[in-house]
Amino acid sequence: MTYQEFNEFCASLPATTFVEQWRGAKVWKVGGKVFAVGGWEKCEEPAFTFKVSELHFHLLQDEDGYRPAPYLASRGMKWIQKYRYLDDDDGLIYYLQESHRIVSLGLTKKLQKELGLNQ
Repeated sequence: MTYQEFNEFCASLPATTFVEQWRGAKVWKVGGKVFAVGGWEKCEEPAFTFKVSELHFHLLQDEDGYRPAPYLASRGMKWIQKYRYLDDDDGLIYYLQESHRIVSLGLTKKLQKELGLNQ
């Protein structure tokens, strides 16, 4: 997946917003909360960071091409970074959708309703 494809996919998810921050990282938010980051680390290939469930964190942290997300995972947060191209865009798409869902579920019920999420 390229950064352009990443941005197009994240833009297709409900109630998302985009900002570049942290030295040019492509940051996607739902309800003002980050659910996906493209870039951020100095990698030769595109790198994508996303929030995961505890189970997926344990499964992915040792998978080839994936690692606990720099900065976030070291602070106890369940974030993974895909840092190597593995021809598995379907897997990445699944995890981006899940990250969006997990983060949106953490929003207040009022905000979820205002944004038309999880109804």
